[in-house]
Amino acid sequence: MAASSLSLVFPSRLNFLATAAFRPLRSIRSTRAKSDLLRLVSDQDRGLRSQLDPAKRAEIIDAIDALATIGSGSITTDGLLSATWRMLWTTEKEQLFIIKNANLFGTEAGDVLQVIDVERGTLNNVITFPPSGVFFVRSSIEVAPPQRVNFRFTSAVLRGSSWEIPLPPFGQGWFESVYLDEDIRVAKDIRGDYLVVDRAPYSWKE
Repeated sequence: MAASSLSLVFPSRLNFLATAAFRPLRSIRSTRAKSDLLRLVSDQDRGLRSQLDPAKRAEIIDAIDALATIGSGSITTDGLLSATWRMLWTTEKEQLFIIKNANLFGTEAGDVLQVIDVERGTLNNVITFPPSGVFFVRSSIEVAPPQRVNFRFTSAVLRGSSWEIPLPPFGQGWFESVYLDEDIRVAKDIRGDYLVVDRAPYSWKE
């Protein structure tokens, strides 16, 4: 083989070996960072406690940033994004306000969900009020790879067991899923809020 051919093949082989060697290391880093984040949010009442604890909030955001670094450059707007996602932690004040004050309406907040269907271009933000109440906001979405999703609210509904109140849509924006795998998703939105969700063990439908 000519020297010029060797100069082309040998670096390519080195690049392949370096990439293959890096994959297990990245997997280990990802597992550790994910475990650290889930541990930090596990006792935070979906964000209500860290809302009052700036040090804990900063620690959680640092853990999110660590996962975002691992997920940098990955595509998080494909079919893996389609799921019923259950909120574990957020900094979004509106959702936390509803969760905190649900008792004023004689109930309590159940699961808080994001239901995303990339193929159909839809997203529902859902707050459940067991046993039969629900507030949900419908949105249309448009993906902007590698990680951004643009959304526009189209309608909202407050529903009980035998009644329903339609509400007007109220805005648009975007979020970026800075980390996504088969178990969890971490997102940051246009307002700088953070969201940590896992895949719900069920599929929510209207």
